[in-house]
Amino acid sequence: MLKTFFMTLAVAAVLLLGACKDQTSTPTATQASATPVSIKAIQAEAKGFSVGVPMSARTVYVFFDAQCPHCTALWEAAKPLKNQIRFLWIPVGILNSSSTAQGATILATPDPEAAMDAHEASMSAKAGGITAARDIDVPKAAVAQNTQLFTRFGFASIPTIVTTNAQNGSLITNEGAMATAALASFLGLQIPATTSAPSSPIKP
Repeated sequence: MLKTFFMTLAVAAVLLLGACKDQTSTPTATQASATPVSIKAIQAEAKGFSVGVPMSARTVYVFFDAQCPHCTALWEAAKPLKNQIRFLWIPVGILNSSSTAQGATILATPDPEAAMDAHEASMSAKAGGITAARDIDVPKAAVAQNTQLFTRFGFASIPTIVTTNAQNGSLITNEGAMATAALASFLGLQIPATTSAPSSPIKP
């Protein structure tokens, strides 16, 4: 079982390496044959940390890799919107050996939001992110389970957003980062006055 699991992760890493994206992705054949995306499954199986309105009627689930630069961009883009909705940031381990350890370290801290801020500031500065903590086997296992779920859904890039439509409650997803205005529009939120126009897309 363990060998099969790591082989699955290795295949996923090959497919997803370099797949941090800044725009919506086109569904692939792998996605078409994957397990249907389910918010109930995310709620039951995923481990993340909350940012924003605790009692929000809607939650925005964000699968991210700690080593993904476009996840850094989405983290910053989402900040102006966190007073309108709840985000649940779910770390996965896809891109390299630091992904799982750093994601687990963020989960293990008393203040994951502050840890994520410090991590993403380091990533923006090309410094590699936070130093991974020791003795974090439990959160590492949680990140591994998140990765299994992400892979099972057949997603092709990170970050990936899963939530419900603000108007009709239907499931919506987006693979890739967006600027604040585009993210607000996608989520059906009010666009902050200071970000009324989308920023230039981030190039891989």
